[in-house]
Amino acid sequence: MVTLRVTVYDAQGVELAAPAQTTYLHGGYGGLLEGLERSLEGKSPGETVHVQLEPDDAFGEYEADLVRLEPVERYGEGIAAGMTVEEDERVYTVTDVAAGKALLDGNHPLAGMALRFRLEVLAVRIAKPEEIGRGVSLP
Repeated sequence: MVTLRVTVYDAQGVELAAPAQTTYLHGGYGGLLEGLERSLEGKSPGETVHVQLEPDDAFGEYEADLVRLEPVERYGEGIAAGMTVEEDERVYTVTDVAAGKALLDGNHPLAGMALRFRLEVLAVRIAKPEEIGRGVSLP
């Protein structure tokens, strides 16, 4: 199990979110982007890694066909920008509501962006058998 402090920047170095702590099961279980996990191989607590990932290695290219304009009455009262709607096994973010229409975007918010990551290794420990069996970090 690896505990990290992760900071995400755009390609120009602008911080996109405050640093966040995460713990994941190292070894290809899908808890971390593959390129980030590769960069952490063999790292120890106290080490920091800087990685840039292109869209294909991060959250994919932006797909215009995942943007839809729908009538607001389809979703009921109270629909507002920032909400999420799950349809057709995809999560859409409501990005705008105006003139009786809701604009929904099925892209990841960071799709189409080259991203820079600062990964600080805070802790490394051997995973419990149950964590390995389930493929996730447990408290």
